[in-house]
Formats: sequence, structure tokens, C-alpha cells
Amino acid sequence: MVGSECLFCGIVRGDVPAEVVHESDRTVAFRDVNPQAPTHVLIIPRRHEPDVAALAVAAPDDVAAIGAAVADIVAGEGLDDGYRVVFNTGASANQTVFHCHAHVLGGRRFDWPPG
Repeated sequence: MVGSECLFCGIVRGDVPAEVVHESDRTVAFRDVNPQAPTHVLIIPRRHEPDVAALAVAAPDDVAAIGAAVADIVAGEGLDDGYRVVFNTGASANQTVFHCHAHVLGGRRFDWPPG
């Protein structure tokens, strides 16, 4: 789903409201509406690609921009004690919006192995 059909493309365009916490020329980051930790921020590229692997092939600089956004968000949210970055990829991994996105989770302890 690209364009008007994609929820995250709607956020990028400003058509869908979101609590934006960070923006760059390549990314938008906003609070998750169903947080799984005290801090739960989604980082999306402005470019529509279904997952991080496709984004890495199509626009590797956008993957680097997601990493830079992680650093800015972690600093801004005070996650010095630790945090987790997750890319759910595919329906079996519980990806529900097929626009590449990273979850930045923090503010609580995370056990290993995950889920």
C-alpha cells in the first residue's frame, strides 16, 4: 500500500495526526498509539518501502537516517540506562503496517530472549 492507502504515508504527509517527536529530511518519528513500554517511538522513512531490507536496497541512506534518528530520540528521551530497537518484518513477526518502521522502546527492563 503506497500513498493514500498507507497509514504511515498519511502521517508523513500530515493527513493523519501523530505525536511527532523528531523529524528530518528523511525520517519522521512519533509516539506509538499502543505503547509497549514507557517510551515507545516509531521511526519511519519518508520513502515508502515495506520493510528494512527493501529500504536498504532502495535507499541505504534512509537506513542510516533511521539510525541517526534513534540516537537523537534516545538522547531526548533520556534512555541512558538502555533501550531496544526492533524492526518487525512480515506478518509472522507481527508487522501490521507494511511501511518500514523501527520501534524504539525504553524506560523499563527488557528480558532476553524476546517474545
